[in-house]
Amino acid sequence: MLGLMQDWPLLIHRVIDHAAAQHANRPVVSRSVEGPLHRTTYAEIRRRALRLAKRLTREGVGLGDRVATLAWNTWRHLETWYGITGIGAIYHTVNPRLFEDQIVYIVNHAEDRLLFLDLTFVPMMERLQERLPTIARYVVLTDAAHMPATTLKNAVPYEEWLAEADEDFRWASFDENTAAGMCYTSGTTGHPKGVVYSHRSNVLHSMAALQPDMLGLSSRDIAMPVVPLFHANSWSFAFSAPMAGATLVLPGPKLDGPSIHELLVGERVTISAAVPTVWFALLQHLEKTGADLPDLQRVVIGGSACPRAVTQVFRDRYGVEVMHAWGMTEMSPLGSVCSMKPEYRALSGDAWLDVKQRVGYAPFTVEMKITDDEGRELPWDGTTFGRLKVRGPAVAKRYFRHEEDILDSDGFFDTGDVATIDPHGYVQIVDRNKDVIKSGGEWISSIELENLAVGHPDVAEAAVIGIPHPKWDERPLLIVVPKPGRTPKKDDLIAFMQGRIAKWWLPDDVAIVDEIPHTATGKIQKTTLRDLFRDYRLPGT
Repeated sequence: MLGLMQDWPLLIHRVIDHAAAQHANRPVVSRSVEGPLHRTTYAEIRRRALRLAKRLTREGVGLGDRVATLAWNTWRHLETWYGITGIGAIYHTVNPRLFEDQIVYIVNHAEDRLLFLDLTFVPMMERLQERLPTIARYVVLTDAAHMPATTLKNAVPYEEWLAEADEDFRWASFDENTAAGMCYTSGTTGHPKGVVYSHRSNVLHSMAALQPDMLGLSSRDIAMPVVPLFHANSWSFAFSAPMAGATLVLPGPKLDGPSIHELLVGERVTISAAVPTVWFALLQHLEKTGADLPDLQRVVIGGSACPRAVTQVFRDRYGVEVMHAWGMTEMSPLGSVCSMKPEYRALSGDAWLDVKQRVGYAPFTVEMKITDDEGRELPWDGTTFGRLKVRGPAVAKRYFRHEEDILDSDGFFDTGDVATIDPHGYVQIVDRNKDVIKSGGEWISSIELENLAVGHPDVAEAAVIGIPHPKWDERPLLIVVPKPGRTPKKDDLIAFMQGRIAKWWLPDDVAIVDEIPHTATGKIQKTTLRDLFRDYRLPGT
């Protein structure tokens, strides 16, 4: 016997329909690529998305076709997503921070039909277009007044292209499992791999993200996702903010500390989300200028580990709660957020910070387990390390144009992270499986050492890698970027870390560098660091 409920497919266009109906005049504020702030509403975003959907059909784009976007967080980029998915086509976010050869690979692998791009990226695409045979037209996300002279094939300014259609259009109807979006991983070896989201998975993921112990967005929030739309759906904000009716503030191309602070204060943002490097820049700006954050209540930090010192400074100096998050492109991407269950409600001081260093617990729709290398499940005791595995309706089961599943026999995806889970379900990421330092048969967490080092007042950023050792197999090397005008000393850094970790975890040496390389998604690029230091010899070896 089946239930007698209506058949109401979970389609993305229902999100913007709801936002336009229930929160029609809620602001969407963007810093435009051209410079000025632009203000619109959810109702207007929907009207323009309908026009875009109609205009795309005239281009011959339809169900299953891939349409690339190479753009910053702005209202135009947002409305392309709703227009593309509204006809059953697939938005494919291209990360401009990838190497150019990788961009060529993923656009060709996806066989994108059109490419929407911001002015910033016109020169790059002029260099690459001869290598992209499937792109029939380039739509530059600007108006005629700002349209540059360009050699791009069939290039047209977005506003004029959009004006060729009206909003008299009905969204297409199709199965909720239809592909909606595509994002290629950047942290893999070899070629990037395509993760394909469905309408159903995006809607369910966004509903999970709205839970109070996750992002907890409401119509009373003013949300600013600094994390780009090309980073796995901007951690759901592109869908969850309209779903909740939250005001949306989009920072465009200016992601430096002063520009972020200007929007946080000027637009009275209550919640924001970004990778740690963005918050490093903001906190340095605040420290330099003595500025404040009068309206900001919580920041979501993910992409890589959030240093303990950052959590503490946000709380103690600015009254802002840090919500440490974890996830992956393959998970749509949110897998956990660190909010406090009643079991931890009474904690304060260092005990509170200890919990806040974890990446939280999984919401409904994400199942987790940790296993040993043979796949045997390990206990949730907060101390046993294991491979972190996940499953759920917004977790990938295979990659685009790959035949093999990427799941174990129970349907779980191996995240590649080594983690512990405590009895209350809180996950502590120990390290990436490939980055954990193996010393004398025991594991040392590079993440924990990095987070500790960043707490030193002279350190702006830190990374730790394993260096070969004739006796211990590997020993940790601490690599640090100094704060401007500071000169950290090795002995001071080691002394700062003593007593806070096991003695045998202490780095054997310290290297001072001008910058630490990052991946296209803001993670520390350990492979590059290991290559740069491949001939490094530790003292006494």
